Amino acid sequence: MPPASPNSVLAAAESQWLFTEEELLRTPSILAGIAPEQERENRSKGVNFITQVGIMLKLPQLTLATASVYLHRFYMRYSMMERDGKPAYHYYAIAATAVFLASKVEENCRKMKELVVACCRVAQKNANLAIDEQSKEFWRWKDTILYNEEILLEAMCFDLSLEPPYNTLFHFLVQFDEQNNRKLRNSAWAFLNDSHLTMLCLLYPSRTIAAASLYCAAKHCEVAFLDQGGRAWWEVVGVELKDIKKACNYMATVYELSPLRHSENIYARTPEDADPSSNRTRARQSPAAEQESPTPHALRNNSLEGSLMSVSESDGGRRDRDTDKSAKRAREGSVQSEKSHLGHPASNATSTRSHEANAEDDDIPWGGETPINERRKRQKIAEPSNIQEAAPESKPENGLEKDGELSEEGEVVEP
Repeated sequence: MPPASPNSVLAAAESQWLFTEEELLRTPSILAGIAPEQERENRSKGVNFITQVGIMLKLPQLTLATASVYLHRFYMRYSMMERDGKPAYHYYAIAATAVFLASKVEENCRKMKELVVACCRVAQKNANLAIDEQSKEFWRWKDTILYNEEILLEAMCFDLSLEPPYNTLFHFLVQFDEQNNRKLRNSAWAFLNDSHLTMLCLLYPSRTIAAASLYCAAKHCEVAFLDQGGRAWWEVVGVELKDIKKACNYMATVYELSPLRHSENIYARTPEDADPSSNRTRARQSPAAEQESPTPHALRNNSLEGSLMSVSESDGGRRDRDTDKSAKRAREGSVQSEKSHLGHPASNATSTRSHEANAEDDDIPWGGETPINERRKRQKIAEPSNIQEAAPESKPENGLEKDGELSEEGEVVEP
């Protein structure tokens, strides 16, 4: 079963905040005179401010991701530089306000005092800075956050509900039975964290970003996903491969232009016009194998059913198997009785019969029998009720049982 499709209401609201790359070159800040590279760097600094404050306040990653999206959407309506009499909004101030608002939306609220102290320490780059509640610095940050909250809400048209790509990524990993692949999971998660430093959330919906993170991580970890029902994995999750490659190439471009880049570019470029059938993240199957091979969920269910095979076995099949065994035991009993009449010792017949029972026991597929049921079945086969393996205990004719021994005349002899 493919991952659930996104909420139609959230998808419609998210589509109103998607722009083209040409439109991102005409933001209010760029029109005010800021270079595109400088604007991208200021956005990254704002997101980094959100991350540092979130670490001090121990906020979840989903809350920080929501605050990052709020910051990027805000600067599609307002400028970082004063223009035409409109005030400028510093990215640190908007970042602090976005954290304050996102913590309430995601229900991870923190006290205003804690938030203001964390913002002061991050802005001053001093994690141990002592902040007095009566100081001007404390009240300046507090007034700034409360004042900008209304402006941030108005800029986003009170559209606060988001579909985070982290949840979608987890559904993708479960769909392809890779949720326990730590290297793949961490690589995809790192892609999402890095994407918030860029304007990728303004170019593609969250579902496409989640698929792009999985694609990039699969290439990095050399993992290929099997086709399901003759369809590639990106068709199963409902995302165009072309959009996935564009998102990955956008991240590669940003990484190349970053002044903090490392020697190795983990976001390698991907040809957008390459043949999808030759994609390294796709493992094709033959038509016959596609019909026979189950999905990852079916594989897990089969392994569970295999361990409980004897428990889930039908009563009809069990009765048929018991009937065949009873007939076989009856035939063996008749043969052994003939041997006993011919002078064969009963002990030899019993040992032979036990050996045959053990041989038959080895051929039985016990599967996932519990130890108690297995022991009972083995005892049932080794000691059939319709075969008299040993001489019955001698009892007095009158049916009375007493302590002591019986004489040949049937009298009880005291020990």
